[in-house]
Amino acid sequence: RWMKRTAVGWLTWELTQSTSWLGIVAFADLLPMMLVVILSGAIADRVGLMRIVRISQILSGLNALLFAALVFTDLITIEAVVVLSVFFGAAEALSQPARMAAIHGMVPREDISAAIAVGGAAFNVSRMLGPAIAGGLIIWAGTGTVIAICAAIFFIFYLLLRTITIAEVASGQELSLELFVDIWRGMQYVWGHDGIRFLILLMVAVSLFIRPVMELMPGVSGQVFDAGPVGLSWLLGAIGFGALLCSLWLARRGEMAGLTRLTILSILGGGLALMLSMAFGQIWLAVAFLIVVGWFMLLGNVAAQSLIQNTVEPRVRARVLSLFIVFAHGLPAIGAVIIGWIASWAGLQVTIGCGGLLLAMVWLWARPRTDRMAKILERTDPP
Repeated sequence: RWMKRTAVGWLTWELTQSTSWLGIVAFADLLPMMLVVILSGAIADRVGLMRIVRISQILSGLNALLFAALVFTDLITIEAVVVLSVFFGAAEALSQPARMAAIHGMVPREDISAAIAVGGAAFNVSRMLGPAIAGGLIIWAGTGTVIAICAAIFFIFYLLLRTITIAEVASGQELSLELFVDIWRGMQYVWGHDGIRFLILLMVAVSLFIRPVMELMPGVSGQVFDAGPVGLSWLLGAIGFGALLCSLWLARRGEMAGLTRLTILSILGGGLALMLSMAFGQIWLAVAFLIVVGWFMLLGNVAAQSLIQNTVEPRVRARVLSLFIVFAHGLPAIGAVIIGWIASWAGLQVTIGCGGLLLAMVWLWARPRTDRMAKILERTDPP
């Protein structure tokens, strides 16, 4: 996925030289996280987790195959990039809640935090290596080759997934319009739970002010630092490296106590590091500060997800996680469009720096609530 996103981002920049289009393509890729993922959580609670994940992998492979074919035949347009990004995002969103919920079928409850962190480590190895590999391949063979390689990898992983079985708890109910009733009940559960609602609000802030920066990195590399695809791979790789270091630390830490405080700290740390990454106009300083940004982004995401997994009731787990995904991973689609539009007239450095400042203000709101939320979210008795 990270290789493909890097290739598509650079292709968008080559086609348009526009931060607004970068934001639109990011919106197209992430929009399904806000639509499909809500349905997929309810579906996963009914029909099983691994089945959904396998279907998603096939759809992602077919999408990448079509994308590569259009690039190779010179038929690709920015409009086609947007449409294909929507369908790729939908295929990815289909499996997200199932992947998260599957953790409970693989590890004991007391190891959830460590398991999520290990998964984060694997994810961030790919986030670090993917852009670096893609940047080199784009220079050597072009974006079409990168996307074609991604298609092959999707199909290979589908075959590997067929060999995996886990302990699942599915309701066995048929798919029907009652899915929407299930979704509504999941929303009511989230809104009525003080701790989960608090975490969701923090994720909204991160999704609007810091996560969209990932989607605008082709513009940062090309416009701010004039560094091309190599610079893009360095910037994205720095975020991935910081996240990898944090995930390894969290896996070693492996306990629920203190995660609420760390989640809130990640808001302040990420915001300040983001401001500093854009403050000096030097790519190597930006890389150094983006490592810190990656650390705090991963810290907040894994800590919040672990706390939700710890406190949510099993009957609504996939639905609640689907809502978490909407706000933590889907909402950046809106943030990318807003930041991309503002950056088109205010400049990327100023826009991104202001986003970091707004995050620091959110920390001022969250900090006094730390102890009360910790009592709710860090419970030791099963929900």
